[in-house]
Amino acid sequence: MKYRLSALLAAPAFVLSTAALAAPEYVTVKMEIDVARSAEEAWAKVGDYCDITEWLGLECAISSGDGGIGTVRVLGGGRITEVMVAQTPLSYGYTQPAVEGQFYNLYHGFMEARPTGPNSSTLYYTLVLDVSNLADQAAKDADITRRRATFERALGAMKGIVEQQ
Repeated sequence: MKYRLSALLAAPAFVLSTAALAAPEYVTVKMEIDVARSAEEAWAKVGDYCDITEWLGLECAISSGDGGIGTVRVLGGGRITEVMVAQTPLSYGYTQPAVEGQFYNLYHGFMEARPTGPNSSTLYYTLVLDVSNLADQAAKDADITRRRATFERALGAMKGIVEQQ
């Protein structure tokens, strides 16, 4: 009987805590840059799963997989783990897995080279994540601005790599 009573007393706290967590606020951050190379040429220079080292300056190591879907890369000396969850000849998508004891923001990234002409293309980078854990709208806006700035710099670096002679 003690167990049933304690379970009943704990139930309202559980409902309240899960209700607070059950309101995700997903944001999408879309970025792009035009490059003066074909999509195939661009992807060959910046589309490898660990090319992130060249255009974002993060140490990258493949911890498992063969470069296709399911490949796991570890960035920044083990600070970040990302799993490839989608792939085409000119794109890939990845997610960061949940980490025990930390808020899970469902972080996903998608990178693509899309042809716009025989010698031109657009590089796209899209992020999707949950910002509901942040304190207020100012904190959410600051986080999105920081992420956008980081990946727009990365796209600029990609453009430089792709267009160099």
